[in-house]
Amino acid sequence: MKFIIASKNKNKIKELERILNPLGIQAVTEDELNIKIPEVEETGTTFSENAFLKANSACKTSGLPAIADDSGLCVDALDGAPGVYSSRFSGENADAKSNNALLIEKLKDVGIEKRTAKFCCSISVVFPNGDEIKCFGECKGYIGFEAKGTNGFGYDPYFYVGDKSFAELSADEKDKISHRGNALRELKIKLKEYLDA
Repeated sequence: MKFIIASKNKNKIKELERILNPLGIQAVTEDELNIKIPEVEETGTTFSENAFLKANSACKTSGLPAIADDSGLCVDALDGAPGVYSSRFSGENADAKSNNALLIEKLKDVGIEKRTAKFCCSISVVFPNGDEIKCFGECKGYIGFEAKGTNGFGYDPYFYVGDKSFAELSADEKDKISHRGNALRELKIKLKEYLDA
C-alpha cells in the first residue's frame, strides 16, 4: 500500500518512513510520484488543523492516502509561543538560526526553572474516501542556555530533556521520547485498526 508524505522536510520523511515501513506501507513523496502538491497556506490555529490542511491537499492531488504532520515548540514563559508559528517565528525569511536566536533573546532574563517547554506534534492521515485518522504526541522538556549537539534540526539543540538536548540524541533515542515518536506510536495503533477493519 502506498501513502504519500506531505512534506519536503527530509528529516521528517525519514522519521515517518521508519514507522510506516514495518506496517507494510510504502511511503512516497511528491518528487517520487513526479507531481506537485500545491503549497498549503497554514491558516489553522492548531497543529491538528494545519496537519489536516496539508494531508487533505496531498490526498486530493495524488489520489493516494496522505499523511502530514504539523509540529512545533510551545514555551510556557512565552504563553505557548512560538506554537503553530514555530517554523516562521522570526519572520518571513526565518530559518533555524534566526528562530533560535529570537527564542534565546526572548528568554534571556528567564531563569532555568521557568524555561519549561514542550514539543507538540499532530498527525493527520486523509484517505481518498474522506476518512481521517488524527494523532497527537508531545514531549516535555526545557529550553537550555546554550546549543548542544549536531544531530537535530530546528530548535533541537536548545530543547533539553534531562541533561541532554534533542540534538545530542541518536535517531533511536529521539524516536523513543519525541513528540513525533509519540504521535507516530499512536498512529501505528490507529492505522493498524483502520486497515484491519
